[in-house]
Amino acid sequence: MAVDLLLHVVSDLCLGKPALRSLPLSATIADTLVALKNSDDNFLSVWSCDHSTNTTSTVDLNGGFDDHDACRCVGKVCMVDVICYLCKEDNLLSPSSALKAPVSVLLPKTSGVIVHVEPSSSLVEAIDLILQGAQNLVVPIKTKLSSRRKQVQKLTLPRNNPTTIHKNGREFCWLTQEDIIRFLLGSIGLFSPLPAFSIDSLGIINPNTITTEYYSSASAAIASVARSLVDQTSVAVVDEGVLIGELSPHTLACCDETVAAAIATLSSGDLMAYIDCGGPPEDLVKVVVERLKEKGLDLMLGQFVNSASSMNPSCMSLTSSSDEESPVATLRSRSLKYSRSISYSARMARSAEAIVCHPESSLVAVMIQAIAHRVNYVWVTEGDGSLVGIVTFSTMLKVFRESLKSIA
Repeated sequence: MAVDLLLHVVSDLCLGKPALRSLPLSATIADTLVALKNSDDNFLSVWSCDHSTNTTSTVDLNGGFDDHDACRCVGKVCMVDVICYLCKEDNLLSPSSALKAPVSVLLPKTSGVIVHVEPSSSLVEAIDLILQGAQNLVVPIKTKLSSRRKQVQKLTLPRNNPTTIHKNGREFCWLTQEDIIRFLLGSIGLFSPLPAFSIDSLGIINPNTITTEYYSSASAAIASVARSLVDQTSVAVVDEGVLIGELSPHTLACCDETVAAAIATLSSGDLMAYIDCGGPPEDLVKVVVERLKEKGLDLMLGQFVNSASSMNPSCMSLTSSSDEESPVATLRSRSLKYSRSISYSARMARSAEAIVCHPESSLVAVMIQAIAHRVNYVWVTEGDGSLVGIVTFSTMLKVFRESLKSIA
C-alpha cells in the first residue's frame, strides 16, 4: 500500500548519488566558468566556509574541505546564470570586467532555494520542502572516502578547484524534484488508479506559461530565461499561439558563455537554431559577428575570441586566413568543442525541440516523458500545436502529496 512510502526517509533516495562538486563563495565568474567546463554536472554548489581569507584552502586528498562544521551550501550555479549575467548591458560592453565579479552576484536574493536536511528526514517532509520552494535538498552522506578523512595527507589547492565538501567526516549530495519523481515512479502501482488519470482531469495544467515570440529579439527574452531557471521550467517560443520550440535552461546550460553574443544579436527563433545540437550554423555565427560590430560590441567579440584562443590555441588553425573570417571560425569551433565535451545525459537535454503532451495524456505517461528527457516539465498542446499550458514536477508532486496525506 502507498502507506509504506510514509516510512521512507531521504537517505533512501540518496543511495548511489555522487558527492557534490563545489565552489567557494569567494570564487569569481571566471573561476566558475572553468569549474563548470571541467565538471560533468550542469550545476555546481556554492559554499560559504569559515576558512582563512587567503587565496588557498586546505583540502584533503579526497577533495574535501576540512571545515569542522563551518561550511554550508548557500546556492547553486550553472552556465545559464553566467550567460544571463553577461547579457546585462554593462557586461556586454565590458565582459572582461564582468568575469572578475564574485560568484555571489549570480545567487538569488531569496532564501530557501537550497535547504539542508538530515538523512532521517521523511519523504513527506522532503516533498513539503520542495512544494514550499526548495529546489535542492542538501543531504549528508557517508562514503568510503569520507570515512578515511582523518587518515589522509593534507595539501593546498586553489580556491577555484571544484571540490567535494566534508562536514564532520561526511560528504554531501543533493536531492531534486526529479529524484523524488523517479522514486515515486518506482512505486507508481501503489497509487492506482491515480497515475492513469489524465493531466486535464487532475487539474495540473498551468496555463500561465512564459513565452516569447519567434521573431522577437532574444535579448528581450533573457529576463524570462532567468525566471524560468528559477521556476525550473522553460520559455516557450510561439508564433501566433502555436508552439514552435523553446529556449530551455537545460539546453543553454550545455552551451558556453559565447552564446551571450548570440542572445544580444539574434531573434528567439534564430537563437533556437544557434543553440541546438551539433553547434551553431556557420551562417548564423557570421550574422552574430557582423551584428556585434554594428552594435559597437567589439570588446565582447574580442573577449570571446581571445579567451577561446588562450584556452585552445589549436582552434586557431581551424580559422580562415582572412581576418574577417577568423572570429566566425573561432567562435564556431569553440561551440563545437564544448558541445562534444559534455556528458551523454547533458547532450540528451541539449535540444531546442520542445517536449509536448496533450491534455488527455495520463499522469504516468507525462512523468515518464519528463524523466526520459531530463526536464522538470512538459508542454501541453492541442492537436494543431497551439499551446495550452505546462505541467511541472512541482504540480505532479502536489497530486502525490495529497494522496499521501489522505492515508497518513
